[in-house]
Amino acid sequence: MSFSIRHIPFERAQVDTWARENDQHTNWPVVYVIDGANRRAAPTLYVGETTSAHKRMRQHLTGSKKDEGLESIRVVIDDRFNKSVCLDLESHLIRWFHGDGRFSLLNGNDGLTDSRYYDRELYRESFRDVFEALRAEGLFTRSIPQIENTDLFKLSLFKALSSDQAIAVEDIVDGLLADLQHPHARSTLVVQGDPGTGKTIIAIFLMKFLADLRDFQTHEDVDPESIFAEFFTPENRELLADLKMALVIPQQSLRQSVKNVFKKTPKLDPGMVLTPFEVGESDAVYDLILVDETHRLNQRANQASGVQNKKFGVINERLFGEDDARHTQLDWIKARSRHQLLLVDGAQSVRPHDLSPATLAGELQAAKAAHRHYPLTTQMRVKAGADYVEYMRALLHGEHPQQPDLGDYDLRFFDDLGEMRRAIRERDAEVGLSRLVAGYAWDWVSRRDPEAFDIEIDGERMRWNSTDKDWINSPGSLEEVGSIHTVQGYDLNYAGVIIGPDLRLSPDGSIIADREGYRDKKGKENTGHLKDAFGDDDLLVFIRNVYGVLLTRGMRGTYVYVCDERLRERLRACLS
Repeated sequence: MSFSIRHIPFERAQVDTWARENDQHTNWPVVYVIDGANRRAAPTLYVGETTSAHKRMRQHLTGSKKDEGLESIRVVIDDRFNKSVCLDLESHLIRWFHGDGRFSLLNGNDGLTDSRYYDRELYRESFRDVFEALRAEGLFTRSIPQIENTDLFKLSLFKALSSDQAIAVEDIVDGLLADLQHPHARSTLVVQGDPGTGKTIIAIFLMKFLADLRDFQTHEDVDPESIFAEFFTPENRELLADLKMALVIPQQSLRQSVKNVFKKTPKLDPGMVLTPFEVGESDAVYDLILVDETHRLNQRANQASGVQNKKFGVINERLFGEDDARHTQLDWIKARSRHQLLLVDGAQSVRPHDLSPATLAGELQAAKAAHRHYPLTTQMRVKAGADYVEYMRALLHGEHPQQPDLGDYDLRFFDDLGEMRRAIRERDAEVGLSRLVAGYAWDWVSRRDPEAFDIEIDGERMRWNSTDKDWINSPGSLEEVGSIHTVQGYDLNYAGVIIGPDLRLSPDGSIIADREGYRDKKGKENTGHLKDAFGDDDLLVFIRNVYGVLLTRGMRGTYVYVCDERLRERLRACLS
């Protein structure tokens, strides 16, 4: 498939002259890039598609784009382009440019969808040629595989949404706008989905989308055929004019990664990404707080440090007049916001001080009754699909399900950890982002003694993750082992999962938790108001959830090693 890239200065006279050269310049589906690559400040860029390039460029020259420091237009023309192809290429280029991180993108995210059309895979092969042509001209700094392994790409707010994600976004915005019309109303909206259904992407997407709705001035940059175009109205802009919003992420590692994404995104700011403690200590009252991984919010229990224990009590007293054990971090968020959007998967709670199942169930029931419950079902991470997720969860519950058709998903069982470790290194050399992860079944000795090893199996000596922040992308992570607290919410290409001695098969054939084998002190604490309320059955739920998360990180494949001999024999038969 052949294409050409035409260059035009971003100037009225030059655009008019170019339009007269060929009918395709005025009446043909094209994709274009307008950049300010030579600006001294942060370079800007806009990607668009149109069936009338001349008319569209004239609109940009008289609209807001003329004040953004843009200098040069590149128009991609191909005799075989059609509207669907151009929409798809536009979507790919936007995501690649955002993931590359060189430019500040001026695009809104008014609705990119992963639509199917005739010969889509053939056309998509040509997209890579377009990418390489633009890269040769200096618009990209990295290759496609390098870009697609970055957090900027994986956590991009320019993701093409699946159909049920798009439906959820539309319904959420409808519900939120309806609630905002009543000045004194309060509401809680809940998005519920399994691992890999895109809950984090929904949260990030909505932050940018609502900012775009709030700030748009003209319809110049809103495609009238986009799925969310109908929301861009003066009425909605006025309704959102003073919208104050924040995104709460309980896990430190993921929170830092999202801050980095917001830093590269116009209209968003890293200061909008908060810890639950920052919300509780703030004097601000938010119109909307979105909470990713809501199930990881804390109830009143012994915290990771004495400082946090004191803060928890101080915040409770400040907000509610007393440090009552019934008050949770979710209560803080409700006290500090009129509306909340909670993103939930109850099967990902991994510690007893996470929100209780009863609290989560209550929120789900209330949201359903108020018609503010939005389910996600399409598996976006694991190429094997939702059947794989359900299969792994069934195995961890001791069931004997039939293995579903996994297609070309690379699921392997290993009897030798050294062999699995070498395989993960090979996958990382091939496609990147391949890591070893494990249940918290070994003490973290290397935290105090960097020369010590934490995990020794089959002659392999390994250390836990050396950092809590963005461990997956940190130097040396390939030779380390990530814990649940460093990988929850992240995608890997390949995950090598070590199921430790904290999960065993009993003589009667049931899967049980080994309290002694589980070394996360905060994960098995039985003190304070949790005393006598947290037994071995409860511990088993959390340990199963830990492995349920770890076994669903790998997009292309999952490799498994099991420490307990009896459980190894059981799972070998299921996973080999």
